[in-house]
Amino acid sequence: MPITVVGSVAFDTVETPAGRRERCLAGAATYFSLAASFFSPVRVIAVVGEDFGPTEESVFAARNVDIRGIERAPGKSFFWQGSYLDNLNEAKTLQTDLNVFAGFEPKIPAAYADSDFLFLANIDPVLQRRVREATPQAKLVAGDTMNYWINDHKPALLEVLKGLDILLINDTETRMLAGNNNLVQAARAVMAMGPRMLVVKHGEYGATLFYGSTSTTHRTECFKTPAFPLEQVTDPTGAGDSFAGGFFGYLASQKDLDFATFRRAMFYGSVMGSFTVERFGTDRLQALTRDEIEARFNQFRELTHLD
Repeated sequence: MPITVVGSVAFDTVETPAGRRERCLAGAATYFSLAASFFSPVRVIAVVGEDFGPTEESVFAARNVDIRGIERAPGKSFFWQGSYLDNLNEAKTLQTDLNVFAGFEPKIPAAYADSDFLFLANIDPVLQRRVREATPQAKLVAGDTMNYWINDHKPALLEVLKGLDILLINDTETRMLAGNNNLVQAARAVMAMGPRMLVVKHGEYGATLFYGSTSTTHRTECFKTPAFPLEQVTDPTGAGDSFAGGFFGYLASQKDLDFATFRRAMFYGSVMGSFTVERFGTDRLQALTRDEIEARFNQFRELTHLD
């Protein structure tokens, strides 16, 4: 089933112990859509500037990602520059230029009206809510956010959470949103805000899916998947968005969304994140094949099987 994703399409300059890459194609919606496209059709809603040209368009076209929802505006695209030289697990932001993204007002093409799956990537919660309200037909809605929105725009974010089925955030953001350092208690508190499922990302330590009761008198269930072990990490940027793309893309490809499906989706999310970090930007996703994905998925299953 088709997925509509709203988020950023951007350019990044990144420096890591493996080297430096200038102005590579990036952005949450970019990583998400490329990762998800291996499983389901994807439609992107974003805004780009005049520096987004045929070369960038061809990246999406190669994966049959629908970019009719990408608005072209005078000026430059969103730009971010970061360094991982001090800590490969945490980016140091050196420069952020919103450019045309500062005036982004998501416009949903009529052709996207039949999308049953909606992903609200990390953008202003006011915009997330507008897109959610404009897509009442969506049967499964997931979203992402970050510490900035949690700290400075929490009332607007809480309104968004009421309309989500699944929230994907990291462990620090989970504790911050709930105001509780105990991760299980924090997860229960976040789910009480609206989402019936919570995926907590732990970076190089994998991810945990929380579900079940939000009551303090009933058990909150969880399922944890580790990260795929890698010999070399080149660029961690986009790993979380690629995880979300693999996770949600796989869900959209399945007829039955039972718990077994969600468990497999967690593994596919980890697999897609593991590929992304092997090269700078979206280079690895561009060169990836479905056979490689399935081979790593099967290897991952063998690594995590007890018997």
